[in-house]
Amino acid sequence: MRKNAWLKAALDYVPDWLSFQLERYRQPGCSVAIAQGPHIVAEFAFGAADLETGESLTPRHRFRVASHSKSFTASGVMLLREQGKIGLDDPIGRYVSGLHKGLAGARIGELLSHGAGVVRDGADSGQFSDRRPFLSRAELLAELSRKQPLAPGVQLKYSNHGYGLLGLMIEEVSGSEYPAWITRHVIDAAGLHETVPDMPQLRKKAPMANGHSAEFPFGQRLIVPGDNVCHAIAPAGGFVSTASDVARFFAQLAPESKGSILSAASRRHMMQRRWRDNCSTQESYYGYGTMMSGPGPKEWYGHTGSLQGFVSRTARFTASGFTVTVLCNAQDGPSYQWVDGIASILSAFQHHGAPAKREAAWKGRWWSMWGASDLVPMGKVVCQVAPAMNLPFDGTNTEFVIAGNDHGVIRKASSYNSPGETIRRVRDPNGAPTELWVGGSRLLSKEAMLAEVTPRYRKSRRTGDAAAA
Repeated sequence: MRKNAWLKAALDYVPDWLSFQLERYRQPGCSVAIAQGPHIVAEFAFGAADLETGESLTPRHRFRVASHSKSFTASGVMLLREQGKIGLDDPIGRYVSGLHKGLAGARIGELLSHGAGVVRDGADSGQFSDRRPFLSRAELLAELSRKQPLAPGVQLKYSNHGYGLLGLMIEEVSGSEYPAWITRHVIDAAGLHETVPDMPQLRKKAPMANGHSAEFPFGQRLIVPGDNVCHAIAPAGGFVSTASDVARFFAQLAPESKGSILSAASRRHMMQRRWRDNCSTQESYYGYGTMMSGPGPKEWYGHTGSLQGFVSRTARFTASGFTVTVLCNAQDGPSYQWVDGIASILSAFQHHGAPAKREAAWKGRWWSMWGASDLVPMGKVVCQVAPAMNLPFDGTNTEFVIAGNDHGVIRKASSYNSPGETIRRVRDPNGAPTELWVGGSRLLSKEAMLAEVTPRYRKSRRTGDAAAA
């Protein structure tokens, strides 16, 4: 079997699972890119770019990637450091004047790691609810001239204002406006052709996905244009990009990457765990412009983003070398969970390998009134997966061993399911499978299940209505 055949099989299942998730959770759309090492190996787009027009989403549609912007800005700061123009221990007041004296003494590294104690979004964060425009340079400086909530070096305190300040520093040091400098020295230098640092610079004829509100409590999804100009907050949240460009950029940040705008030493600095979020139920850390998990076999670094109408996440998984980006154009888009779901699919196929010929013939989706079950062949087993789950492969999946064309045995399952029992397929006179029996459970095609179940309960309701009358 050819090398990396397991990867092709995994990438065949990813869109099956994601398209089900999109329909099941009534999401407008999502765009996905997967990189293996430095190379994009898959990109997918599902659903609509705009629910009102019905325009189909494509991988070329741009999204607001929000706080992913911080990783681009941090890369720019590290580049200036490599050029000897700044030091991470330098006080920010050396480069930007007009700051409150307490903030002026904060070090650049503390701003990069959200350890400078800076206010998150100012006294009025209505810009994130479309109640007001994003802050201008003068407005941002006015807010930074006041005493900040915490002293530098106390704790992790996430701050969009802090990254806006780093943008002001880049301007002072480079002598250029932030959008022009970051485009030339970071975006273009990294070979990204679908990325701009703020909305008005979206290149002509580039398609843009519209954002959407959640369905609840409005009774419908409202269109959220997402065309805000982020002005002085662009270094923290203004970027517009595609899933492929974002995944490509984060893949380049890997310390082992051969092609990057930064030295390996700078990238290692960015990935060091500087602060822990002690209120998180999971180990969660922040480095220099990067979020990361705790150490271990599933460790990752990357970033998340949310701007009205859009939610996104990128994770580079250290052990496997995969980078996964998921961009959603809805405020309740489950991009965080979908990145982990895709990673679980890749990991399961990498562990088991590509399916053998006999097992591959069992691939398919079956239904009962309890929902859908996917049969996912890999290696010498067939896994039973609930595609409605955010983590399709969590280590507790049911596994079948195939013993013949239409029968097998449940080799592995929860003790509350049916370990040791049999599975079998029933075929019609033309040889097409029409039923799947897992132990004593009978599963059908979606159409057959709907035809069986719907009349049963419609009849029950009619009977109840008649009795009430």
